Amino acid sequence: MADTLLTVVVSQGQSRNPEKRDLEKAIADTCAQIPGINVLVIPHLYDLAFDSETYQKLRTIEGDMIVLAWLYDRAAHWVLDRNAIRGQVGEVFLLPADYQADEDEDEEEEAADEKDRVSELNPRPNRMVYCIDLRASEDSTAFVLEVKRIAAIAATNLLQARPELSQWIQGTPTPDNLLRYLNPVSSVQASDTIQASATDSLYSLFGVNELTKVEEHPTRRWYPVIDFSRCTNCMECIDFCLFGVYGVDTAETILVEQPDNCRKGCPACSRVCPENAIIFPQHKTPAIAGAPVEVGGLKIDLSKLFGAPEANEDALQVAARERDEQLILAGRQAVGEVRTKSNSAPKSGQPKDALDNLIDQLDSLDL
Repeated sequence: MADTLLTVVVSQGQSRNPEKRDLEKAIADTCAQIPGINVLVIPHLYDLAFDSETYQKLRTIEGDMIVLAWLYDRAAHWVLDRNAIRGQVGEVFLLPADYQADEDEDEEEEAADEKDRVSELNPRPNRMVYCIDLRASEDSTAFVLEVKRIAAIAATNLLQARPELSQWIQGTPTPDNLLRYLNPVSSVQASDTIQASATDSLYSLFGVNELTKVEEHPTRRWYPVIDFSRCTNCMECIDFCLFGVYGVDTAETILVEQPDNCRKGCPACSRVCPENAIIFPQHKTPAIAGAPVEVGGLKIDLSKLFGAPEANEDALQVAARERDEQLILAGRQAVGEVRTKSNSAPKSGQPKDALDNLIDQLDSLDL
């Protein structure tokens, strides 16, 4: 069988830290020895331009993909997505020690939130993209075992697609079922060793492996990445940003149109997003960098999670201050208060001002 199981992509760190480089090399070299797996070593995902050699090469890959990067898995997935490397989110078992997603999050969202998400309106391809955070372990073996686990799933899926298998195996065969079908032995011949190596033997049936390294030297970048599984296309970000970073496509869907217009170190637009859909992968605050809302099993107040001080300053006030700082640095005039759709209405009992009346008039026009 000449099928390639999947492609393993190792995204190198931005620094030349020797320990990181050793870990990356150990993972790449070991995975390249697994039959049926192609390994691609690339520069840091976040720094690469859309038309870079790396992304052009990645866009030619059609099958399942495992991407190991020095980023939160959510951030890595949507960095790839904005560069037209798209697919479904693959479940990963190897996670950083302090990484604990909210187990009730999906149930709560289904019960309380029926908003249309951009990813639902524009479905991604059926192929799987597994993103693994390289900060999850210092031991390359842990990553190789996770790659092998995912490879066994990919092998099972490919073998199920073979017509000759469907004639003999009913239901949903496991890797062990398929191995016994392809390599039948009597119960006397069967041994614990054979059963233990079932998964390894299964994906060894597939094509020839190779290791390729893309040599590019991008400079460090800073720009927002949109998580379209959360984004509702509300346009708060494009209304807030005054640096021309955001735009819309032909379907009137929000996008990061001019990423390099973003002011380095400024995450202000992420604070005004009502759906927590804007990620700055290199930000020091985990939630802004793409971590789950629940970290270490503790629920955290979102305003504090996004860096708001303990004083009477909420996330919108922080966003306004950060934006004003960048405007002044750019030689422009500060704007001040943040007006969003959620806070533009006057509070109960307070009279409307001229701006409120103007907004009401515009709304009445139904433009």
